[in-house]
Amino acid sequence: MILTIAAKELRALFNTPLAWIVLAVVQVILAWMFLVRLDGYIELQPQLGQYPNSPGVTEFIVAPVFGSATVILLMIVPLLAMRLIAEERRNQTLTFLVSAPVSAAHIVLGKFLGLLVFLLVVSGLMAAMSVALVAGGKLDWGLLVVNLVGFVLLTGAFAAVGLYLSSLTSNPVVAAVATLASLLILWIVNMGASDPASLLHLISLMKHYENFAKGVIHTGDVAFFLMLIALFLWLAARRLDRDRLST
Repeated sequence: MILTIAAKELRALFNTPLAWIVLAVVQVILAWMFLVRLDGYIELQPQLGQYPNSPGVTEFIVAPVFGSATVILLMIVPLLAMRLIAEERRNQTLTFLVSAPVSAAHIVLGKFLGLLVFLLVVSGLMAAMSVALVAGGKLDWGLLVVNLVGFVLLTGAFAAVGLYLSSLTSNPVVAAVATLASLLILWIVNMGASDPASLLHLISLMKHYENFAKGVIHTGDVAFFLMLIALFLWLAARRLDRDRLST
């Protein structure tokens, strides 16, 4: 049932012009950033070759592109997640959904999986561009994989937050604005704390993503993203359960 709901959401996404426009714009921006970094690396390669342990194509091109893509992700997830449940509520089809013999957890997981698969297309496009560098240089596969893992975990966290906030309203625009604001707060909250061990640093998405960008996997960072995803999916399921009780 989860896969059925996910497939339905995925079809609904690809049936909207917004999804194709988002994919096209994102790919153009990522390709432009990739080519700019590649051009800069080619120009600096004679100078870089004079230094020991100089950064390779992965450090100079791939990691910065993944880092820039996180900002793009911050902008597009609210646009894609806003309709997941809010639109169902606005169109008054949510009543039929929650009254069906399907648990709220299955509904939430199905919608989350559908959005996540769509967003993973962006990850796949970046991975494909990165792998293409093998044709002209040596790729650091470890750094590439770790950046990809971090990006996927961040994508899941963004999608879970967007899904929960979409479950709170019947207005998709309100859901999009609330999602963007919440993600921005979680992204930059550590800037307001001077103590690296403070709670603000602990809940910062930026702090936990930084290690992946450097090619380092910490179990604490992985656990943070998984717990964040689980928390917001659980909250969304609880919200749908309340809708079911009120019908």
